[in-house]
Amino acid sequence: MTSRTLPTRHRPARAALAAALALLFLGAPATAQDKAPEAPAPSTPVAQPAAPAPAQLQPVSAFDGIADEKARSIAIFEETGKVLLHPRCVNCHPAGNAPLQNMDMKPHQPPVVRGEANFGAPGMQCNTCHGPANVEVVAQAEGLQSVPGNPNWHLAPIEMAWEGKTLAEICVQIKDVNRNGGKDLAALVEHMAADDLVGWGWTPGKGREPAPGTQAEFGELYKAWAATGAHCPGE
Repeated sequence: MTSRTLPTRHRPARAALAAALALLFLGAPATAQDKAPEAPAPSTPVAQPAAPAPAQLQPVSAFDGIADEKARSIAIFEETGKVLLHPRCVNCHPAGNAPLQNMDMKPHQPPVVRGEANFGAPGMQCNTCHGPANVEVVAQAEGLQSVPGNPNWHLAPIEMAWEGKTLAEICVQIKDVNRNGGKDLAALVEHMAADDLVGWGWTPGKGREPAPGTQAEFGELYKAWAATGAHCPGE
């Protein structure tokens, strides 16, 4: 039997059929078109969440529009309450026998007590752990990033406890020379504006929220409160 040769006009059709069968059984070679396209680059950088702005204090001038001096004095003191009621201050003015910690004002860990002189118990005084300056923690644990420090680190006397009190109660207490360490208004202004342990509240170390504003702004508000009669809320 002799084989027959397809006429020239049928050869292209036979080649096309063979190519189709090869694609069906062997699969097509990968090409750039067979791959998923690369994700396009964003037209603008991805927006990062902004860090919360630090809490601020209004300047003394913000209260100039209050004509009544007593009302202005009270409004100024209420502004200082942003600091007085902040955990940075209340934690060191506890109503109990131990300091508080963190923004949720939990009892100090490890457990400590104020002691007779508010510097802790013998053998476990405040300066056992708290040095003259803040110290960053190398091996951070449970969110602790630094240990507070100040040369005069201690608890406020129990007579100066602010924990659990209203701002009006704190105001009356602050003015009472029998409960404020014998300070008159001028000494109070100096204490709030310049005392370095008070100032720690605005430089509390890594991982802690500072008190609102600055110590200088707080001192100016305190000075203006005293100059307008040192009135308290509720008077």
